[in-house]
Amino acid sequence: MQQPDFLLRDLDDAGILRLTLNDARRRNAVSEAMLAALAQAFAEAGEDPRVRVVVLAANGPAFCAGHDLKEMTAGRAAADGGRAYFAKVMAMCSATMQAIVNCPKPVIAEVTGIATAAGCQLVASCDLALAADTAQFSTPGVHIGLFCSTPMVALSRNVSNKHAMEMLLTGGMTPARRAEEIGLVNRAVPQAELREATMEMACKIASKSVMTLATGKRAFYAQREMPLADAYTYASGVMVDNMLARDAEEGISAFLEKRSPQWQDQ
Repeated sequence: MQQPDFLLRDLDDAGILRLTLNDARRRNAVSEAMLAALAQAFAEAGEDPRVRVVVLAANGPAFCAGHDLKEMTAGRAAADGGRAYFAKVMAMCSATMQAIVNCPKPVIAEVTGIATAAGCQLVASCDLALAADTAQFSTPGVHIGLFCSTPMVALSRNVSNKHAMEMLLTGGMTPARRAEEIGLVNRAVPQAELREATMEMACKIASKSVMTLATGKRAFYAQREMPLADAYTYASGVMVDNMLARDAEEGISAFLEKRSPQWQDQ
């Protein structure tokens, strides 16, 4: 299916799918159309056997400036003052962020420029994130009387309570190096080196068994919501099933025989 031109797709021979936000005029805002395109792209990536890793990048000076406030303001013209429309957009946004988490393929954010509000949420929802050392992150809703409650969900699952609350309560900009220190991104690198660093990480991950990566990603997000004893019970069951998988048998055999494994992704 042809993608809208504000979300570009490029799949290379290594199985790395590059999704690029391409609506620089609106600072890559997560408009209704952008949310729908992203949700569809991640759903399709999860089903496409050619895709091994997804990189989420952006064109223009901003990675993503959050919701399109002009679009949101227009929704107030409805008879209910916009309640139904706002509920619809928030549900779409939440579904899109969960589509990233639920996608069985690892997702890496490659961040340049600013990532604010739902844009910061987008970064926090990805499994991994690399940023240019000039990038900045913010949940600035408090400046306009709107607490960033939905970005808070993803943010608070990435950084400690104190760091999350500082960002949410002050709305200030967090530089990339500080974002690295608090765990919002994995690494901040010079902008000229960002794409190379992202691709190095993506290629390293793409060389692993797709089955193993999907098993691990699913288990990681499931267990962290459980009490400790339940998490160990769940993870033990996952390990048993994983040990019985063909790729685990092949991987262990290859290690013992000192050769490269031949994955069948099953």
